[in-house]
Order: sequence, then structure tokens, then C-alpha cells
Amino acid sequence: MRLVLVGPPGAGKGTQAQYIASNLSIPKISTGDIFRANVSGGTELGKLAKEYMDRGDLVPDEVTIAMVRDRLSEDDAQDGFLLDGFPRNVPQAEILKKMLAEFGVALDIVLELVVDEDEVVRRLAGRRTCSQCGRIWHVDFDDKKDDVCDACGGSLYQRDDDKEETVRRRLEVYQEQTAPLITFYADEEILVGVDAAGPVEEVTGRAMEALAPYIG
Repeated sequence: MRLVLVGPPGAGKGTQAQYIASNLSIPKISTGDIFRANVSGGTELGKLAKEYMDRGDLVPDEVTIAMVRDRLSEDDAQDGFLLDGFPRNVPQAEILKKMLAEFGVALDIVLELVVDEDEVVRRLAGRRTCSQCGRIWHVDFDDKKDDVCDACGGSLYQRDDDKEETVRRRLEVYQEQTAPLITFYADEEILVGVDAAGPVEEVTGRAMEALAPYIG
């Protein structure tokens, strides 16, 4: 099974990627993991990426793509993989298609986690982080009525990137840059949408049900 997971910020991609990859016994490959592995491992690509990150610049597409190519060439990815966070736009999707064709394979399915914008805002803007232990609480899901961490007694605060205006801006950027992927993969006839509302276990169940016809 070779699949890509897409969806807006707050859709639960990271959590679902972990569960789905585990269920299918394939590696979960995220750009964040690849970057950390290359930087901490001191690879040539890692050193190059770190130069950009240290300057506060975005790492160029060609560096990210080279890292993805290296990762997909590793032994554990030969029988399948789950990509989370790549591709982020249509040009990257076209490059991925060509890259996989060179390997003699193709994507089996692109799984889209579908979630309402207001639900994303509720999920992300409701998060509170402990200033001492770093644990994340949620004003709705954890029924937090105060600003004190139940684990260590530290004070809770709302991170800047969890504020509603920031969340809505991130969703705008997603619509502009990443949402066209949905049309691209729909045209490729490998897109399947999954309702990402509700408890994690229910979403995983829907995802696995959607993947069942593609599992050999």
C-alpha cells in the first residue's frame, strides 16, 4: 500500500497517520521526521537544510524532494509507505508521480481527511499549553474551566499559532496552496474522502474501511 494523507491543519493527520501506518505495517513518512533525521544525522542534505532554517528561510523544494527520494529508496519503504505532509502542492505531486514511476511503482490511494473549518478552529483555538511541563489541554475536550495544569499545577497559556485569527490564516494558506491537490488527485481517480469528525478511534475505523478495497 502506497498512500498519501491530506487534509487541513487540525484534521488529525499526524494521529491518523500513526494509526493507519501501524495497521498496514508500513512506515509513516513525514517531512518533519525526514528533516529531523537528516539534520541530526549530519547528512549533506541535512546540513544544507539547516543553513536555510538557521536563517529563518523556507527550505527549497529541491532539498525537500531530494530528502523524500532518499527516504523512499530505503528498504522499509519498498513494500509500501504512508506520506504525511508531502506533497504540499501540485508541482510537488507531479514530481512525486515521476519519482515513483522511476521506481516502477505508483500511489494506490490518496486519503483526504475531511473536516469543517469551524471544527478545525474549535480544535486548535481551544488548545492550552502548560508553561511548565508543556502538556496540552483543551477547553472543551478536557472540560478545562481554569488556567491551571492538572498534571503539574503550572499555568496554561494559548500559543500564538493556536489563536483563532492565526488558525483561520493557516486555513486560508491551505486552501490556496494545498487544496488544489484534492482536484489533482481526484482527476487521477485515486482520491478517497473520509469524515474526520468525531473520536480518533471512529475516524481510524472509517479510514481503514475506506482503504479495505485497496489492501492486497
